[in-house]
Amino acid sequence: LFGLAIGDALGAPVEFLHLPQIKAHYGEKGIADFDRWGGFKPGSYTDDTQMSLATAQGCIKAFHNQKVGKLFDPVTEVYQCYLEWFATQDDPQQRRGPGGTCLSALGSGKMGTIEKKINNSKGCGGVMRTAPAGLAFPADAAFRRGAEFAAITHGHPSGYLSAGFLSEMIAHIIEGKQLEEAIERSIRTLKTYDGHEEMLGFVQRALTLSTSQDLVEDSIVAIGEGWVGEEALGIALYCSLKYPHDCQAATLAAINHSGDSDSTGSITGTILGTLLGIESIPEKWARGVENSETIQKISEELLEIRP
Repeated sequence: LFGLAIGDALGAPVEFLHLPQIKAHYGEKGIADFDRWGGFKPGSYTDDTQMSLATAQGCIKAFHNQKVGKLFDPVTEVYQCYLEWFATQDDPQQRRGPGGTCLSALGSGKMGTIEKKINNSKGCGGVMRTAPAGLAFPADAAFRRGAEFAAITHGHPSGYLSAGFLSEMIAHIIEGKQLEEAIERSIRTLKTYDGHEEMLGFVQRALTLSTSQDLVEDSIVAIGEGWVGEEALGIALYCSLKYPHDCQAATLAAINHSGDSDSTGSITGTILGTLLGIESIPEKWARGVENSETIQKISEELLEIRP
């Protein structure tokens, strides 16, 4: 969760800038530390982290309900937490660049599902918020849960299958699998879903590019800009595979491009934060990210509910 929030906060100031603009402002290596954005102080995160924490809290509530004998329905609990987040969006201090699809879907009064799609959006607003499904559920359930959570607002297969893929990957890593094996196992599950072909192509592209000698900047361009689910996950997979032992390098690579820098940084930080642990994250970032105590508390609660 710290990797997630930090990657988000690092990428937020450059989300809508092209790479030459980022370099012109921050130097040839690009942005490398927290900075102010949108009137918020350095270390402030966006809607990506807000909604990820909502996902985590929904999972926690569902498990507590199960413990006291109430109905165990994580999707409904997560949906309710999303609605609570939606209700905060009239507050300028809480409105952190929310995606139009999330706002319109949650404002519709209808909850989308994989079977009953609410729209045909494949924006990255699904995958950017569902990693906590991999923290709360075992690998054999995480894909389905992550996809269900994303399908609440995003109806295109690439919008929710990218979320399922990330969630299962995270679960495998927690269960002791290395990154490549976590990806391979998640590919097997992905192939069992209708409409998986596009998402699979981007996973395979990330795998191929990660072993090439092409410049990192060029490889990211070859994957996309990250505004849609398959591209955001593809960029994060590529950066994680390129720097599997260096959370800082991977996250900075994932934010310094012409695209959705906060989402790709967030997903990359999630993957390598899970793989390498809190020790891999610079202490100044862990302390300096917004609401670090809340992130710590939710992290501990997730650890308690994990089977």
